[in-house]
Amino acid sequence: MFEIRVICDPIDTDRIVAALDSTFATGTVATVCPTRDGKRHRLYVTADHRPEPGSWPTPEQAYANAPSIVQEIGWTARTLAETECFTELDREFYLRKAALLDRIALLDEPDEPGDATEAAEATALVLLDTDKSAGGRYHGRGYWPEHPVAEANPRGYVRQEYAQWWAREGRDQHRAARLAAGQCPNCAWPQHQCNCADHPDA
Repeated sequence: MFEIRVICDPIDTDRIVAALDSTFATGTVATVCPTRDGKRHRLYVTADHRPEPGSWPTPEQAYANAPSIVQEIGWTARTLAETECFTELDREFYLRKAALLDRIALLDEPDEPGDATEAAEATALVLLDTDKSAGGRYHGRGYWPEHPVAEANPRGYVRQEYAQWWAREGRDQHRAARLAAGQCPNCAWPQHQCNCADHPDA
């Protein structure tokens, strides 16, 4: 563990804090105070090297409880259809699209890698670049987007991020969408026809 001191212009403070967080395992910035001339900031932060992550999740682990490929194709198409031109899409869209194309490519691999594989690789790189430009905007566990291993295996990075997104947000979103559509969140049958043990009306 070590301490870092940075002197910077106030306008750069947030960007530097984000860069430190993406490079090291940092705690909260302990002190932000002006320099003697009052024109710059001094930042003090305790940090450590990030531990080396383990292996990538397998596709079976990453997508074990994911919606079907058909459902994700529908979600992607609806999102694009409902979004006005030139609107910036959020990270969830790029993550789910990258995971979808990864799953489609896996259907053809390893026997016939081709266009689907190229599309999956390209979309995975888009997510990787998106997370890099967002100052370490990933789920905080495993390989971060700047890590050489992530750059060498962008589809592995997609699986890592999808698995963590699903555990933290995706599952609840998926259940809420089914309930809003009048379906059982577990089996997707109409609620009045469902006998799932944990259904609220079962």
